[in-house]
Amino acid sequence: MGIFSGLKDILGQINKIDGSIYLKGKDFADVYAKNIALEEEIAARTKELEQANQTILTLSSVWEMMNSSQPLSNMLDKIVSILNDDLNYNFVTILKLETEGKEGPFLSIKSSSSDKILSSIFTILNESKETYKIPYLENSIIAKSINEKKIYSTPDIKGVLRMFFPKLSEEQINEKIALMTSKSCAIVPLYSNNLNFGCVLVSSERTALGDTENNFLSLFANQIELAITVAGLFEEVRKQAITDPLTGIFNRRYFEENIVKEAERSLRLKQPFSLISMDLDYLKRINDTFGHQYGDIAIKTIANIMKREARSIDIPARIGGEEFNLLLPGVDSKGALIAAERIRKSIENQVIDTIGGITASIGIATFLEHSDRIDELTELADQAMYKAKMNGRNQVQVAQLNGDTDWQKIAIDAFIDILTKNRIPVSDNISSIIKSKLETVQTENKNANEILYSVADIISQTYNQMYKTGTTKAKLLLAIMLAKKLELPKDETDKLKLAILLYDIGNIMIPEEILNKKGPLTEEEKQIIKRHPVIAAREILKPISNIEDIIPIIENHHENWDGKGYPSNKSGNQIPITSQIVLLVDSFYAMAQDRPYRKAYTSDEIIDIIKNESGQRWNEKLVEDFIDIVKNERI
Repeated sequence: MGIFSGLKDILGQINKIDGSIYLKGKDFADVYAKNIALEEEIAARTKELEQANQTILTLSSVWEMMNSSQPLSNMLDKIVSILNDDLNYNFVTILKLETEGKEGPFLSIKSSSSDKILSSIFTILNESKETYKIPYLENSIIAKSINEKKIYSTPDIKGVLRMFFPKLSEEQINEKIALMTSKSCAIVPLYSNNLNFGCVLVSSERTALGDTENNFLSLFANQIELAITVAGLFEEVRKQAITDPLTGIFNRRYFEENIVKEAERSLRLKQPFSLISMDLDYLKRINDTFGHQYGDIAIKTIANIMKREARSIDIPARIGGEEFNLLLPGVDSKGALIAAERIRKSIENQVIDTIGGITASIGIATFLEHSDRIDELTELADQAMYKAKMNGRNQVQVAQLNGDTDWQKIAIDAFIDILTKNRIPVSDNISSIIKSKLETVQTENKNANEILYSVADIISQTYNQMYKTGTTKAKLLLAIMLAKKLELPKDETDKLKLAILLYDIGNIMIPEEILNKKGPLTEEEKQIIKRHPVIAAREILKPISNIEDIIPIIENHHENWDGKGYPSNKSGNQIPITSQIVLLVDSFYAMAQDRPYRKAYTSDEIIDIIKNESGQRWNEKLVEDFIDIVKNERI
């Protein structure tokens, strides 16, 4: 019994130990399982944290974009890059809903990630990604997403591809699908100022969107919408800076910037481009007969026809008043003639309520064919347009190389003669600077007009420190607008251009203490001032060859319409019309600048002064045309 009792005790202890081991083993298994679950939860939370961190970084990138004043196109490209690179989507594209298509609404591709499959599809279709129109079907998943302002995802990649490219055959679609790794795509609607903008389409290797991803895309879309709104505002401001407010086409400033770029490209590639210069016929008659509002309608009609007939790469611009230019990159004179004739016929066939029919006179000049200088090219196109007017209007004329564009050369030679022969008292340093500028016109093929404006500004600044750089150019452009409005012949207009550059040169001979005197002038000082047109005409300019025709213009540019001007008290039509233009333009810019004895007048104040002196200092008809130009051109 003692042995059995001892064995029983041992067995009991063994069972107790086994039970303890079992319980502890069970505890260990529970702990292990709990550790596994905890590790999985930590991994999930870490992944969520990483996603949240990526979300913050992504949204931060969008926020930075909104504060960078980037153009809308750059902004959209950046958004695509963020989604494609940072968030590992296979393909991303931003689509804009366009509502003004001829065949109804459509979607345009505003930005997309680089994709070989997409590129190959456009090659098959012989289409450009930039101009391709995606059909906007009211029952499509995209329309549903946009209309309901809700993110939708679908595994039907083939259906999306078929919707985008209905012209692809089933075989071609299957071929492209076989090359894709994407298993689903999502459509994220976009809005700007609570208006439909379009959507972002993303595709990925995941079969469906998770809640976290869906929430992120919703948050991201909200930020994108704000970014698009901000970028759109900047785009609108930029558009206003380069757009003519009346017609909606480009303005003079934008045109002048782009013709320089086009000339550089043309010279580099040895490829021509053409310039069409166009003038609405009989605008004054329209204004006088029907009122200025109908003149504006006629001007807008011309602009609309230009936009309609122009290619996407062409640059239509309103240069001033009723004058337009059209830049045709890569087009020679033959192609330009076809384009110009098409525009002319469209204008001729356009009937406007109340006015009836309108016409335009058109001139053409081609870079590398007629000239390799911008200033000469614009001059030649302008001359061709003038010829169209003089030959009866409503026609197209191509520039002729007949040596008529000599006014710049005459001006250059005159300035060189004045400086070389010391006809005016300027320092050797200034003389050297000016002559160096003039020489670059020939040696470096520089823009002669800009050099001449600069030279005239420098000379004016030697006797008038308040003379602003750029004033000579402004004066000349305003004088040309007046000449066109008055339909002056080309030779008279060329004389006017020369006169604007040289008319005030006699001021350099007036003592500085008189020019800068703050108090009233004495009678003797007034007489010295009154002699400056005669000094300019007879003492400085008369000995120079080739400019005798402009001497009467300069000699009479301070004569008043009522005969109370100087130096000869001429009146009315005794005063050359070109002299009257010089006086009016000179007075306008003189009043717009500070003087030692007064501050500059505002534009409205100047107009009031000119109106009050109409019929006294100036011809009433000339004042009327002048004010019309100043107000329309916002000078």
